[in-house]
Formats: sequence, C-alpha cells, structure tokens
Amino acid sequence: MEVKVLDFNGKDTGRKVQLSDSVFAIEPNNHAVYLDVKQYLANQRQGTHKAKERAEVTGSTRKIKKQKGTGTARAGSVKNPLFKGGGTVFGPRPRSYSFKLNKGLKRLARKSAFSIKAKESNVIVLEDFNFDVPNTKNFINVLKALGLENKKSLFVLGESNKNVYLSSRNLKASNVVTSSELSTYAILNANNLVLLEGSLELIEENLSK
Repeated sequence: MEVKVLDFNGKDTGRKVQLSDSVFAIEPNNHAVYLDVKQYLANQRQGTHKAKERAEVTGSTRKIKKQKGTGTARAGSVKNPLFKGGGTVFGPRPRSYSFKLNKGLKRLARKSAFSIKAKESNVIVLEDFNFDVPNTKNFINVLKALGLENKKSLFVLGESNKNVYLSSRNLKASNVVTSSELSTYAILNANNLVLLEGSLELIEENLSK
C-alpha cells in the first residue's frame, strides 16, 4: 500500500512510500494479539503482594483454652485463621506473572497490530525531523500540524533521538519510541501511529524474518 509522506508541518512533501503488504496488510490474528498484549500487561505486574499466614503472624502459640468442656469449638492458638488478627488462609505470595511466547507469534501479533491500524487509516508517515534542543512547545506544534493534539499518538523513530524524546516526555497522550522498542500493546493503545521514514525499513526488516 502507498502512503504519502508529510513533513513536520503537516504538509505533503509530494513523495510516497510503499508499505510492505506482509507487514501492513495481513489478515490480523486476534488470538496472537491477545496473547502478546496479555504478556505485556503481565510483565508490568510487580508481583510483590504478600499476606501473612498462620506461621508468620505475631502471637502466642499457647493453647488458649482447654480442649473439651467449653461448649464451643476447640482452639489451639490465637493465630488461628478463624480469629480476628489470625493468619490468612491461602493468601497471595510473591510471584512472577511473566510467561513465555515464541518469537514467531510475537512478530505475527505486531504485524496484525500494524495491519489493524493501516486498515483504519490511522498510520501517518512523517519525514525524519529533529529539534536543536528539547522543547515541548515545538513537539506540540508538530502534533497540532498533524491534527493529533487531542489524540493518543505513538511516534516511531528509526534510531534514538534524545531531543525529540525529551520534548514529548511531559505529554501524557504522546509516546515516542524507537523501532526496536515497539510492542503490540503500544501500537494498539494509540489512536494514531506516526512512523518516521527512518523507521520503516527497520520495522519491515525486523518483522519479515
């Protein structure tokens, strides 16, 4: 598919680029997308939750009343889970929520995400640009020129650009990543995908393996 190239002022440069059909025009695999997004979100969880069990609660271990003759249930310790202040039964323990996915499936998920965005006409190709110094106002002007000031956007750079990244860091609705940092979640979480020319070849090379 052909897409016109815009400059950072939002104007047509008169050039067009050919996006690879094997990356931007496949039949999306929804299950692959689901698994990749699930893995991404699982990896964000710290898994440091912990509840004290019976053996970890502070308290005496003496038998609090005689075994028989009280008319109530037997009880051996104030740390009994049935008592207030007692231990928790089967409470959460620290654990890792991460799980493994094959590289081929993750590539399929990213290609599916790209294809979904392309089908919705939410992919913009922008010529490479840079700022002399980090300046949030300049980045906001780029967003306004592209009509993205009120939308969630993902800018994909070919290589790391400190000035562009720092200019966007204070804006909650915009995210700047390099092609190697792309994730299926980030692609789908943005309303619009802004691909800089320098990133196209790297994206297609990484996903065509």
